[in-house]
Amino acid sequence: MPDYPALAARIRALTEGEEDTVALMATLACEIHHSDARFDWTGFYRVVAPGLLKIGPYQGGHGCLVIPFERGVCGAAARTGRAQIVEDVEEFEGHIACSASTRAELVLPVWNGQGVLLGVLDIDSDQPGAFDEADAEALAAILAEVFGRAEPA
Repeated sequence: MPDYPALAARIRALTEGEEDTVALMATLACEIHHSDARFDWTGFYRVVAPGLLKIGPYQGGHGCLVIPFERGVCGAAARTGRAQIVEDVEEFEGHIACSASTRAELVLPVWNGQGVLLGVLDIDSDQPGAFDEADAEALAAILAEVFGRAEPA
């Protein structure tokens, strides 16, 4: 497990004063991805239209380009506004297999300071059961600090 307080401090230092959402997402994707060997793919899917996510800044192999809110783990996080911790993606009905190596997934909604959904942070692992509630809570706190809010208004 990463040293989340140290990761948060690094991200805080790197993003201080930055307001551009894509620049912030790019920095977080890089820092989070390289903080833990469990993280095989780390990136953002941005809300680009009602009910539609498109790939944003990421680290790792290719990702899916477009994900409707009705499909996959990312869609579930966007649709429900809740973190999705999936121990085995093969057990998640409607999982979208962007990469054959993905075994576990953690997806967190990303809100701005006004409670508007900006997108989701998606972290994939090639290890089943890679993520737990502690990961979700620590990363949600980092997202809230950077983007302004942990939940919808």
